[in-house]
Amino acid sequence: MEATYGCGARHTQVILLFLSVLLAYGMRVNMSVGIVAMTDKNTSPNPDVLTFEWDDQSIILTSFFIGYVIPQVIAGHLAKNFGAKIFITVTSIVGSLMAVLIPVVAPLGSWAVIVCRVIQGLAQGFLYPCIHNLLSKWVPPLERARLGTFVYAGGPLGTVVSMPFTGWISGTHLGWPYAFYIYGGAGLLWTVLWMVLGKNSPADYKAMNPTEKEYIELSLGAIPAERLPSKTPWAAFFKSLPVWALIFAHSGQSWGFSTLITNIPTYMADILHFDIKSNGVLSAGPYLLNWIVTISSGALIDYVISKKYLSVGVARKVANSVGLCIPAITLVTLGLISGPDTDIRNVALALLFVSVGANGSVLCGYHVNHMDLSPVYAGTLMGITNSVANFCGTVAPLLVHFIVTEPGNPMQWAIVFYISSAVYVIGSVVFVVFGSGEIQAWNNG
Repeated sequence: MEATYGCGARHTQVILLFLSVLLAYGMRVNMSVGIVAMTDKNTSPNPDVLTFEWDDQSIILTSFFIGYVIPQVIAGHLAKNFGAKIFITVTSIVGSLMAVLIPVVAPLGSWAVIVCRVIQGLAQGFLYPCIHNLLSKWVPPLERARLGTFVYAGGPLGTVVSMPFTGWISGTHLGWPYAFYIYGGAGLLWTVLWMVLGKNSPADYKAMNPTEKEYIELSLGAIPAERLPSKTPWAAFFKSLPVWALIFAHSGQSWGFSTLITNIPTYMADILHFDIKSNGVLSAGPYLLNWIVTISSGALIDYVISKKYLSVGVARKVANSVGLCIPAITLVTLGLISGPDTDIRNVALALLFVSVGANGSVLCGYHVNHMDLSPVYAGTLMGITNSVANFCGTVAPLLVHFIVTEPGNPMQWAIVFYISSAVYVIGSVVFVVFGSGEIQAWNNG
């Protein structure tokens, strides 16, 4: 059956999920710029905006990931058994309320902010496994790269919006607290929209065009609920080399990306010496390029698969290699040119743009590969790989805390970049060797 063109019910779901990722990433990364304003009394012209003398900024930045890693595996399992909609609803409510609370509790001490960020991370830990579960039910295979990457492109675009917005508002009379208030409020408004329009699957959408529903279900080979496997094949997951390839690729990506997304504003301020407003704009610039690469690569990969120029597996490996190896090369270069007596501002900016921009290609590489391997357990697999990956994403920024003991020392930052490059390459190589684009035998139990 040919695809249904135009804006159908599946596109409505995809747009809603895109907005959820955009807002979630906005709440996740605004602390990266906000922490600079929260600890610099000269940021806002308003003397009533509180600032703090905290020496545990790296812990604050990492605390989100401490919570984020905890629910991943169980989130995908729960979404499969009970439907993802309710968990995404709770995720949005809790994450948004924590954003609003951060300015309220900050005067109590950094520990209070850390608690809010851990809870916020805990809530958002349900998001990706649940989204993968929904995409595996809503998106036909030949639209998987472009619609799946469109949803997850909300991440880089959310970063593009959040970083300069936080930098800008922190430098106004309102000050940094309003960056958190506004994002929290927007998240709560999105929740209302999701509760009205969001659906667990085409089967739950009674008003949906029957032609579109038939197209989706036939293309996915939808399995009726009564025929779904009763037991999750956990042992088969961990005996599967393609699953391990996913784990390595996801972990390599998470290590490098979390190092950059968490620390670019600090690097911009301490090494490249940009003020808070320029910092926010320039920190977000690479993620605009990342978003463009994400959208364009998703369309390209779907095209080459539909035309049978490349198999699904090869197409995923090519996209993934571009997304991991180019950043590895640029970060090594950035480390090599760093030095105490060299002005690398312009070159460093260019390399950071290329590194973060090219990384967008991974979203049509390993990031949608869970659905290739197992439409039934896509959310559970995302929970497994995201759990391990975000443990790496938690360790990586913490490592910066121990390596960069002199914030203005470019040679210490170079060590950070070398380590991230090595992890990127390892993830890419393992995925190329052991990855697959075929549905696995254990998909049906």
